[in-house]
Amino acid sequence: MVYRKRKIYVGQKEFIDLAPLIKKYKDEKFLLPNTDQLNADVPQTLNSLKVDWIQGIFYKTVMSDLSDLKDVYYDVLAFFSPTGIKSLFKNFPDFKQNNTRIAVFGTTTQKEALDSGLRVDIMAPTPETPSMTGALEKYIIEANKAK
Repeated sequence: MVYRKRKIYVGQKEFIDLAPLIKKYKDEKFLLPNTDQLNADVPQTLNSLKVDWIQGIFYKTVMSDLSDLKDVYYDVLAFFSPTGIKSLFKNFPDFKQNNTRIAVFGTTTQKEALDSGLRVDIMAPTPETPSMTGALEKYIIEANKAK
């Protein structure tokens, strides 16, 4: 797609999906707009393709102060990045999962949850549930059948 003479391409699911397009235009200069929490495989992929690229940090990930939620308990906590897991333990260092279900989006978030001692109950994306909404819906339906 072209925006005012700029070529903008979108991959299917993962960054590596853009590799054929990047190779096609290997003599161009690439701007990588992203967060300060860049996944390590992205620069590795770009460097392995031997292209001229520069990183543009367009937003910064920060942890919110959630200490006012100290006495609030949830059935499900959903996390979309490893930073979310880190924020949970920064705000609530003594957090115990007990009966709270943990939903995670992506393998890096899942790894952070497991490394932090959490039990992952709901995972997305999967082939049958590509969205968090779908994964939560599937879990709720299965949980209600078990009752």
